[in-house]
Amino acid sequence: MDVLELLSSLVSFETVNDPARGIRPSRDCPAFIRDTLASWGIESELIERDGYYAVYGEIGEGKPKLLFMAHFDVVPVNREEWETDPFKLTVKGDRAYGRGSADDKGNVASIMLALKELSKEKLDGKVLFAFTGDEEIGGRMAMHIAERLAQEGKLPEYMVNADGIGMKPIIRRRKGFGVTVRVPSEKTMVKGTIKREIFRIRTPVLETRHAAYFLPGVDTHPLIAASHFLRSREAFAVSLEGKFLKGNVVPGEVTLTYVVPGEGEEVEVDVGLTRLLKAVVPFVRAPIKAEKYSDYGVSITPNLYSIKDGKHILKFDVRAMSRLKDEIEQAMREVAEFNLPKAEIEVATNEKAGYLFTHPEEKIVRVTLEVLEELGEKAEPVEGPGAADSRFFTPYGVKAIDFGPRGGNIHGPNEYVEIDSLRKMPALYAELARRLVRE
Repeated sequence: MDVLELLSSLVSFETVNDPARGIRPSRDCPAFIRDTLASWGIESELIERDGYYAVYGEIGEGKPKLLFMAHFDVVPVNREEWETDPFKLTVKGDRAYGRGSADDKGNVASIMLALKELSKEKLDGKVLFAFTGDEEIGGRMAMHIAERLAQEGKLPEYMVNADGIGMKPIIRRRKGFGVTVRVPSEKTMVKGTIKREIFRIRTPVLETRHAAYFLPGVDTHPLIAASHFLRSREAFAVSLEGKFLKGNVVPGEVTLTYVVPGEGEEVEVDVGLTRLLKAVVPFVRAPIKAEKYSDYGVSITPNLYSIKDGKHILKFDVRAMSRLKDEIEQAMREVAEFNLPKAEIEVATNEKAGYLFTHPEEKIVRVTLEVLEELGEKAEPVEGPGAADSRFFTPYGVKAIDFGPRGGNIHGPNEYVEIDSLRKMPALYAELARRLVRE
C-alpha cells in the first residue's frame, strides 16, 4: 500500500475533536489502524479512556529502545474557507490537501508503513508505537501511555513524536496553558449610532491558524486588532461575533458591533464587554517569565469568545518554555487588576506535562540528521512553535524529537502535505528505528 493511498483512507475519517460542541473521534479510525496493522501481521491493542481511543503495540524483542507516536484526531474545520472537501484527500500538483494531511495523519500513515517493514526484520531492541485520538485537546491518552510505560518499567530511551512539519528534527517546543477570563455583562443605554467593523486574520508569510505559529509584528490577529480599534476610540461595544473554532485556533474573522456616543437614538451597550475587549491588548503583553530560552519567546493569543449565564468568556492560548502555572496566573491577574477588577481568571494546564528541550548533540538528533542527508535532505535541528505529546515523556528522561513532512496551513483552511516529502517518510522512520535500537 502506498503512503498516499493510506493517507487518503485516514483523511476520510472525520476525527474532529471539538469538546465545546460535543464532538470527538469515533472508534472507526483507530479500529482501521489496528486492523490494517493486523493484516500485516502486527499485533496492537485498542485503548479506551473516557470515550477517547488510542492504538498501542510493540515489535521486536528485548529492551524498549524507541517509541513512535502520532495522533489521528484533527481540529474543527470551517468548510466555507476550504477550496476542497476537507475530508477527502485531494491531490493538486505536489500537494495533497485534506484536514489532517500534515497534522497529523501523514505521520500516522508513514509510521504504519515503517512498522510494516520493520516487522519483517530482526531488531536488537523493542520498537513501541502509539497512535492517539486526543492530542488536539490536551493529550491525556499520551500521558496515560507514559505513566503506564513508567509503571511497567518499559520507558524507551528515545522517542520520535511524529507531530511536526518541515522535514527537520524539532528539539524544542513550549508548553501550552489555557487562560480563561470571565467578566459580568453590564448593560446600559447610550445615545449614538450603531456601527460594525469586521477584522480579519492576516498571515503574510506563513499561512496558518495555529495559535502557536502566530507571530506578533508579522501576523494580524483579528481580536487583538478589534481591541486596539476599540481602545483608540471613545466607543462602547454592543456585541462580538466571529468564526471561533477552538482555544488554540486563531479565528478567521471577528465582527465588532459598537456605538460611538453622539447624535442618534438610545442604544443598549455592554460596558462589561467593552472593558474585556479593551483589556485584550494588555493581556497579550502580560509580563510572563519563562524558565528556558525559546526562539518564539512567550506568545499569548485570544482565540475563543462566548457569553454564558450573563458572563463574557474569553479564552487565551499561552505558550511558554515553562512549567510554572502559578507565575502565569500571577502575570494575568496583574493585568486584570488594572483593567478588569471584576474579572475571574482561571489557568488550566496539565501538571504532569513538561516541555521539549533536547540537546542538539544527543544521539537521536545526530542520527536523524544523518538519515535525512542520505535521503537528500539538508536539515538542522529547530524549535517548533506548538506543543506536542513528547512533553509527557521528557519529564521521565526520555530523549525525544518531534518530526514530520513538509506541509502547511496547519489548523487552517486548505491544509496540505507535500507529496515528495511524504513519500520519504516511511523509509526515514524505518532507518531511524534500525539505528536507534542498535546497542
